[in-house]
Amino acid sequence: MDVVLASTSPRRIELLRTMGLEFRSVDPNVDEASVYTPDPRTMAMARAEAKALTVAAREPRALVVAADTVVVLDGEVLDKAADEDDVRRMLGRLSGREHLVMTAVAVAYPGMDDAMVEVEEATVSFRELTEDEIDWYAGTGEGVGKAGGYAVQGLGGTLVETLDGDRETVIGLPTSRLSRMLEGS
Repeated sequence: MDVVLASTSPRRIELLRTMGLEFRSVDPNVDEASVYTPDPRTMAMARAEAKALTVAAREPRALVVAADTVVVLDGEVLDKAADEDDVRRMLGRLSGREHLVMTAVAVAYPGMDDAMVEVEEATVSFRELTEDEIDWYAGTGEGVGKAGGYAVQGLGGTLVETLDGDRETVIGLPTSRLSRMLEGS
């Protein structure tokens, strides 16, 4: 069966490769900001489903996998950091605090009008960060375009004190959850 990843994220591509699947990667061309709900879990699910169904409409014979990751602090979603200043702002808020990371995974099977969507959650605690550390990390550029303004698989991992849950959830594609979803396909 033809498998398509509705993402061009290098991290998601790498994680899907670890599952041993043969797949193609395509840009879903979905404006994530246009898919908003006040509930973070519902929003992640809606965004992942929108990506999967958009690509499934273009690839009707393929099994389509999509994902969306949100970082939640005190009930508020910290979306993708737009620039280094946004990274600084987010890290300042996350410093010394615990936050929730949710990654929704959507699977659209050929011939289906909707997608199966599930969510995996992880709790991340940042250590107390100094202004110099925040400036250093923001200056690397790594956090730009990342939910919450950091990448746990890169230099951002040095900011983390504890991670409770699946590390791949924080990176952006919980492969064990996806494996369970794909069983029997």
